[in-house]
Order: sequence, then C-alpha cells, then structure tokens
Amino acid sequence: MADCRPRVLAIRSFFAVYDDLVDRLWPSSSVDSDVVTSFGTTRVHRLGSGDETPFVLLPGSGGPSLMWHAYVGRLAASRPVIAIDPVGEPGPSVQTRAIDNGDEWSLWLDEVLTGLDVGQAHLVGTSYGGWIALRHALRSPDAVASLTLLDPGGFGKVSPTFVAWIIACGLASFAPRPVRRALARPLRNLALRDDEAMPLVKATFGFRRKHIMPTPLTDDDLERITAPTLVLVGGHSQLYDAGEIAAVVTARMPRAVAEIIPEASHDLVLRHPDELAARIVTFAAATRACPR
Repeated sequence: MADCRPRVLAIRSFFAVYDDLVDRLWPSSSVDSDVVTSFGTTRVHRLGSGDETPFVLLPGSGGPSLMWHAYVGRLAASRPVIAIDPVGEPGPSVQTRAIDNGDEWSLWLDEVLTGLDVGQAHLVGTSYGGWIALRHALRSPDAVASLTLLDPGGFGKVSPTFVAWIIACGLASFAPRPVRRALARPLRNLALRDDEAMPLVKATFGFRRKHIMPTPLTDDDLERITAPTLVLVGGHSQLYDAGEIAAVVTARMPRAVAEIIPEASHDLVLRHPDELAARIVTFAAATRACPR
C-alpha cells in the first residue's frame, strides 16, 4: 500500500497557510456553510445583506475563493455576495465524483445555488471559473442575471504557450524572493510579487487536480448566451489573442461588451481590484434597466 503520509502532510501544510490568510484577509462577517451536491460537498462564503440578486464568485483553477479577498468587501456593499470553493480544487470543498464536461460543471453549480435557495445570480468568474460561468449561462439561461468574465476560459483551446506560462510561473514561485519578484515582470504575473499569498500558491502543489480542460464554446453556443455579459481580456493574455477574442465576443454574443485591459495579462484579476470591483458593481446594476 502506498504511503499516504506525504500527501496528508501536504494537505495539512496547505490548510495551515490557508487558515492564516483567511484570518488576516477575509472579512470576519463572512458566514460559511457546506452544500452537499452529487459531486461532493461545496464550501460557500456569504457576505452582505439585502434582497438584491447576489454576486456569485467563481475562482480560477488552482485558487480557492480566497483569491477574491480584495473584491468581496466592495461587492458586498452593493448586494449579497456568495464566494464558492469549487469541488476538486485546493480548499475546503471535497469532491466525491468526477466532473467530465461543461454541462456537469453547470449541474454542480445549479445544485449549489439550489441548496442556497438562489434562483438567479450575477456570475463573476476568472479563468476556469469564467468558463464554468459561460457553461452555466448556456445550460441554464434563466438562472443568470449577468456575466462578468475576467480573462475567462472557453473562447478557444488551451494553447501550449499558456501551459508553458503556467509551468514557468510554478517554477518561479519556488525561487528565492528577490528572483521571484524580479521574474514577475517578464512573466507578466503579479502573483509572483505577492509575498503574502505566495506560501499558499506553493502549498497548492500538494493537491491533485484532475479537472478537464475548458472546451471552447462554438459560435452557436455563444449566440445562445443571452445574459448581459462583460468580458475583460488582458492585452497580454497568455491564454488568447486579446483582439481576436474581443472581436468574437462582439460579433457572436448578442448582449456582450468586450474590453481589452492593455497592461494586464492572464493576471488581470490581480490588477486594480478596486477599479474592477467598481466595474462589476456598475455593470450588474445596469442590467436591471435592460430586461430580456
């Protein structure tokens, strides 16, 4: 029998760092709970109050909902916020069944929101979380009040360039602090300059993730997404050619606005969170005046 001790120690190390960062970065007003789904138990964090349609935050692959810590206070000032830790990712959620396609990711999200008695939500997602949001808008259009997507997956195949960038950033995260911080610029990844979060980034390597790659949505898929949509793409995105994606969004999605953030790469969610949070709030508020 394989020795499980290294994996157990890695998980313990992750949660030691995770709990410390939650205590220091996440609002103490957060109300946490677990929702049982057919794919496992999902941890959710609820903030804010009122009867407005909530924001639902979906992180990128490899990052727990803690990655939204710089956003949640600003967002919760305008309407309730639900930050979700996806199953199968580093964090407190526990996956018990594989998710094999985009429809099953949508089903998982539907079960989470049904368990929370949320009939409709403003979905906010980055990277892999953006792809999940797109898949949910495609499968359950009435459940999505709006989409705000920050350099999301789903608009093309994951390229070898992007995979190489992920590997390079992973290796850079283990470099000595001065080297790591210096590499942030050529690699275009602000996370490498975040001394506070870097221990958590390193600790995530103790988790084994087996999620599928985000499959591209077809032109027909995009034309069927009727929710008001704001797509923000990094001008230096390692995932796509920003101009091509903005053109596709504008041409194919009937109620979408695309904008290129020139200085950003796939690290867009880490850049100017106060400004981006304000954009998210304004966009969601504007959808009330534009019924389908």
